[in-house]
Amino acid sequence: MNSLTLQKMRYLVSIAENGSITKAARLLFVSQPSLTKTIHEIEDELGFPIFDRTRTGIRLTRNGEEFLVYVRQVLDHADILQEKYLTSGPRKKQYCVSTLHYSFAVQAFIVLVRKHQDDEFDFSIRETQMGEIIEDVSTMRSALGVIYLNDSNEKILKKTFKERDLVFTEISEASPRIFMSINHPLAHNESLSMEDLQDFPYVSFEHKEHDSFYLTEEMLNALDKSRHIRVRDRATLYDLLMGVNAYTLTHSTLHPELTGTKITAIPLKNRGRARIGIIHHRNRLLGRLSTFFIEQLHHFITKQNLNT
Repeated sequence: MNSLTLQKMRYLVSIAENGSITKAARLLFVSQPSLTKTIHEIEDELGFPIFDRTRTGIRLTRNGEEFLVYVRQVLDHADILQEKYLTSGPRKKQYCVSTLHYSFAVQAFIVLVRKHQDDEFDFSIRETQMGEIIEDVSTMRSALGVIYLNDSNEKILKKTFKERDLVFTEISEASPRIFMSINHPLAHNESLSMEDLQDFPYVSFEHKEHDSFYLTEEMLNALDKSRHIRVRDRATLYDLLMGVNAYTLTHSTLHPELTGTKITAIPLKNRGRARIGIIHHRNRLLGRLSTFFIEQLHHFITKQNLNT
């Protein structure tokens, strides 16, 4: 495709990430008609549509998803060449990771940002559910995903990884912990069982209705909980823990800068360990930003001592 320049590839990626030609045109500083015409020309040359147009925006077709995987590979390689050989001065760094709601991942991202605070950059961290993390990494929207495997989900997820050309690399094992308010009636216990918690509300992060249990962040099936609250963000979860004597489960630990000092973490009895790790696309290079981020994940996981 002689007419598919790097610039046009970046147009495609921007439209896919924003779900809107109008928004992408504004961010790219090009007119919407010009961008629409460019996309039509690329689709005509390819012989298939890259995007489906709907009333609510646009989304990638199945062929478009596959095509964008290769486009992002080309852009990754081009960026590396540009940075190593062709750039005389600093250039804007772009990076995105997707993660479950883990404080150690946020801490690692904070260090990444601080390291580049004197550079131009466009960094993103997406705290989301397992299904979206897999989607982000398989379509190369995100360079890395931070997830966990355990006895319940490992077989299904490994099959999914193989189908989506993803590689899982274990970083650490982790024991489950209960987050609750320091004023919770059970907060004085050194450890707790699920039986101890059965009379208290369980809080979990909301996930898509069509996601199976294997693609959620939950370590437990919430259907057997008589009191269950779903939330979308970390701050609301912490407010509920403090306000209604609720609890949640996680493989992470507390960090005062993120949680304050009003939440405590208590080990959960008689539950298996999880394997915390990262996923990346088999055909995507792990550049310097990913390598540094992974190093920081190792550092903070070790610091938090997740195995205990």
